[in-house]
Amino acid sequence: MKQKFIPAFTLAMLLVLVALPLLFIILQAIFPHFSAGSWQDAFAGVSPLLRDPQLPAMLGGTLTIAASVALLSALIGLPLGVVRGLFRLPLAKLWDTLFLIPFLTPPYIAALSWTLVLQTQGYLQQLTGVNLNDLLFSRSGIVLVMTLNIFPVVYFAVSRSLLASGQRLALVARVHGATAGRAFWHITLPMGSPALAAGMLLAFTLAIEEYGVPAALGSRAGVVMLTVGIEKKLADWPIDLPGASLLSLVLIIVALGGWWLQRRLVGEKEVTSITGKPGENHGAGAGILLLPAILVMSMVALLATGLPVLSMALTGIMSTLSGGVSWHNVTLSHYAALFSQQGDALSALGTSLSLAFCAALVTGTIGLLAAWLVVVQKIKGRGIIDALSLMPAALPGVVVGVGLILLWNRSFWPVSPYNTWAILLLSYCCLLLPWPVRYVSSALRQLGGNLEPAARVHGASALQALRLIVLPLVSPAMLAAMLMVFAIASRELVTSLLLAPAGTQTVAVFIWRQFEQGSPGQGMAMATLTLLCGLMLMLGALAIVQRGERR
Repeated sequence: MKQKFIPAFTLAMLLVLVALPLLFIILQAIFPHFSAGSWQDAFAGVSPLLRDPQLPAMLGGTLTIAASVALLSALIGLPLGVVRGLFRLPLAKLWDTLFLIPFLTPPYIAALSWTLVLQTQGYLQQLTGVNLNDLLFSRSGIVLVMTLNIFPVVYFAVSRSLLASGQRLALVARVHGATAGRAFWHITLPMGSPALAAGMLLAFTLAIEEYGVPAALGSRAGVVMLTVGIEKKLADWPIDLPGASLLSLVLIIVALGGWWLQRRLVGEKEVTSITGKPGENHGAGAGILLLPAILVMSMVALLATGLPVLSMALTGIMSTLSGGVSWHNVTLSHYAALFSQQGDALSALGTSLSLAFCAALVTGTIGLLAAWLVVVQKIKGRGIIDALSLMPAALPGVVVGVGLILLWNRSFWPVSPYNTWAILLLSYCCLLLPWPVRYVSSALRQLGGNLEPAARVHGASALQALRLIVLPLVSPAMLAAMLMVFAIASRELVTSLLLAPAGTQTVAVFIWRQFEQGSPGQGMAMATLTLLCGLMLMLGALAIVQRGERR
């Protein structure tokens, strides 16, 4: 009975978190009056959507910006990742930390930080007299801001792939007469191409689902994206649920199209070494390339990490922006206001931390069960569980928000999480479920298939083997994934804006509202604290993973 309970429970949770919200989006898109309980006029909303003059601009803006971000992320992340993966660099872990910070910085915070730096009378103009306001509020500016925030996914994918594979085969080619360039082009680069393609795909996916940057910069730049269009259809009166659902489907199709293209390009190509497990890669000496490599990495780190973080921290201690950068304008009043009992900051912080903690527990549990059923138990129907558990990776946050609204804002539910904090928890769990699934699945595949069968032979049930053998062995990977879920969930913006009930604020909503209300000082003070907490959690997660790999 218990053996049947675990698959049934896991499948039920995946249906609630993933399948049902997606199903209700599809039904609302097909039947315009579905929210009113009517099945009439099927596909009647398609024609108005196609006639919408904003549709080509939204779709074109989304595709061009996402493709530009993916390509530019590759142009930055590939050479930096190659240098990090192939050569011995001084303070190598410091470079990893510096390039980790942009990924941990929520894109909307990065956009707001760059606004404070580059806008008219911003920090750059105050200190140097240079005004780059027109560059910031343009399509190029949006692409640059998003790229500086997203390129680390390519950097880490390439560098970790090369660190794992090493240069042994390239050195063999050099011994047999190949030049350094030919060895890199024909051996090293093909072995890293799957990681590069995966990183570019992730960059494309992150770009098409981004809401904060186009919302902060797009209106003044005349650029619209699908995420902003969906949010407006839900926020502006009259609310257009069919239009939001159809645009959500378009966004899903774009995301799945990116996955399909990546599979077509590299999915059927497998580059492997048949000489056994590679030894530890200590890297080669960079020689004359060391100084140029350090200079380039320093410049990228300054642009991607230094200036936005400095802007964020500086704004948090400036009394007023108009007062300029001077000692007389320094104050700690913004931080004092955050911890004042009269403000909303403590409540927002408590809400975000509580929701993030619960999301980490829920996703960790479901991720463990889903990965165990697919990888170890290999139950019948495991393909459905695997697909549902990983599908949120292709679902933008705004789409998840729309699906949860359509699903739970119904009169026929006896109890509904809609308009409560629980709806936020559901959205975070749906969005972040792939993290624990991927981490635990990878850890389970490294365990081999002997330990659990041995326990079963000695009389242990499947549940006992899971609890006493599998869980302790995969706990480092699971804990690392849960820490990442906690860090990301604590600053999620778009679903929080769509789903937060009246009177409830999260950290992300608090920061966004502070800028809307003209109080950037408090917003950036909260952003600085959020970034520091996220960085400590992520470094802790990486340390746990590395400790687990050494055991």
